[in-house]
Amino acid sequence: MSESPTAADIRVLIVDDQQLMRAGFRIILESEPGIEVVGEAGNGEQAVAQARALAPDVICMDVQMPGMDGLEATRLIVADPTLASSVLVLTTFNREDYLFSALQSGASGFLLKNASPEELVNAVQVLARGDALLSPDVTRHVIAAATSSVSTGSPAERPLIEPVEIPQPTNAALASLTEREAEVLQLLACGLSNAEIAGRLYVGESTVKTHVSKVLMKLELRDRIQAVIFAYEHGVTAAHRA
Repeated sequence: MSESPTAADIRVLIVDDQQLMRAGFRIILESEPGIEVVGEAGNGEQAVAQARALAPDVICMDVQMPGMDGLEATRLIVADPTLASSVLVLTTFNREDYLFSALQSGASGFLLKNASPEELVNAVQVLARGDALLSPDVTRHVIAAATSSVSTGSPAERPLIEPVEIPQPTNAALASLTEREAEVLQLLACGLSNAEIAGRLYVGESTVKTHVSKVLMKLELRDRIQAVIFAYEHGVTAAHRA
């Protein structure tokens, strides 16, 4: 089994139909030591081909592109058993249908293009470590759409596509979480990364990663994105809401 990418060897593929946007992303990412942009693509078809040829650690994926869009490209890349690339969806469109489509396609992160350069670099580093990422503003949109879809009876008031389907653990499964695991789940739902949770709880990042793994295992959730939605649907985050 290959080791997870470290701060010294993160390989990135940039996918966007605008050459100027790709150039900007490249400048930002390559200014950070340990990040290498290994390729670029202008549409979904090129993205899939480049992903298979270059096997990047992280793919920065635009949504709207001519021909195959970024969502379909993400689905194909995530479904390819020969690839282990994490997909970070980048878009100018702060829309719930794009967000849920991206998550359902298997994206590991979602970031708006008006994010700061530091946020982009951090997102790439988080995904390269094997974590999933939703920025706090995006997390709020996930929760608002997920919870409203549960409480709304009218189809006309639901999101444009069905929300991410997640397992429904039994009360016993939720009760099986230790006090610390429940606290980690609450902090995950606030959009905190493993490093931020470690700082909040005054423990090592490796300890947090262990807690996160146990939470996902006990609740039978795929990743931290599902954990965020689960936490809000079950009121686990009440104590941490702003």
